[in-house]
Amino acid sequence: MKADQTLDCVGLYCPMPIVKTAERMKQLKPGQVLEVIADDKGIKQDMPAWCKATGNEFLGIEEDKETRVYVRKKSG
Repeated sequence: MKADQTLDCVGLYCPMPIVKTAERMKQLKPGQVLEVIADDKGIKQDMPAWCKATGNEFLGIEEDKETRVYVRKKSG
């Protein structure tokens, strides 16, 4: 998946990947996509829940050695 920015959260554990994501999302324009790379397995449940709570769009997960999650910043 194509992302506008990538956030490396490898080595960070709950709740830091979500905290770092929230900080980075403030820098994005509405509609832009953030790729978050993490090795904390909790992100698979945490990121969809955070998106639901904040109104951002959860686009999906890709798993390899690390987990990559994709979030689109909400409009307006």
